[in-house]
Amino acid sequence: MSKVYDVIILGGGPAGLSAGLYAGRAKMDALIIEKGKPGGQIATTNEVANVPCAVPDATGPSLIARLLEQVNSFGAEMVKDEIKSVDLQGPVKTIKGKDTEYKGKTVIVATGAKPRTLNVPGEKELTGKGVTYCATCDAEFFTDMEAFVVGGGDSAIEEAMFVAKFARKVTVLVREDYLMCAKSIAEKVKQYDKISIVFNTEIQRIDGDGMVESMVIKNNQTGETREIHADEEDGTFGIFIFAGYIPQTGLFEKQLDMDYNYIKSDENMNTNLEGVFVAGDCRVKRLRQVITAASDGAIAAVEAEKYVENLD
Repeated sequence: MSKVYDVIILGGGPAGLSAGLYAGRAKMDALIIEKGKPGGQIATTNEVANVPCAVPDATGPSLIARLLEQVNSFGAEMVKDEIKSVDLQGPVKTIKGKDTEYKGKTVIVATGAKPRTLNVPGEKELTGKGVTYCATCDAEFFTDMEAFVVGGGDSAIEEAMFVAKFARKVTVLVREDYLMCAKSIAEKVKQYDKISIVFNTEIQRIDGDGMVESMVIKNNQTGETREIHADEEDGTFGIFIFAGYIPQTGLFEKQLDMDYNYIKSDENMNTNLEGVFVAGDCRVKRLRQVITAASDGAIAAVEAEKYVENLD
């Protein structure tokens, strides 16, 4: 019979690594499975200013590197594998990778969510260098600069109002000819003198040498294009993309209760299945930040420990 871990953690972002840290400190036999590079979304962030006690000039990669050191020091095992299927029913959960099958008494799902991208040239290369998907994380970096917000839904307009607290000017680029947000939000944004809204507009290309310096936008009704350059004194501008998020939960849709593909849980990270917990951006929650993901992971690990103790 293959080894049965106390806890298997699916995902190596801040939620999964924090769960691994707490599980390791509790002397649990813990396994973290990550299909790519550890770190999740924060691994692509050049500057991190909203994590308590982060050292000056902290970056996403530097914080993840330190967290990995802590996880390793407390004995949590980590493997790179892509999960193909899961069976979360019963006292022993089965996780099938490409070539290996893993078994655990408990499972913590921390697979995260990915922002929807525009898939335009330059977007990927300049992510974290002017292109961002999180106003709460990055708006402060564009204090007294110009910023553009992409999207016309509730989140986009709410984030535009947040960005306006910092930027000197905010332009919202909306693909449709109307706002898709709630009427109350649409009325509220009209009160912001800093914010202007441009309809029927899409980004075609983003350019810059190390930072965003310009972009090309297109009117999808007339076909007219124009290039926008950063102010010479600023050298750059912010592009905040809010086209939605895609929770990475497809593997669990027939076993775990969900809401718009986000996994439901209680405040202790319990899902509808015994011994299965969820942490981080893939769960139903209000705020998706590094600090809340880490908190989720800690809670999930503590609850998993209690569950295993009761089994034993």
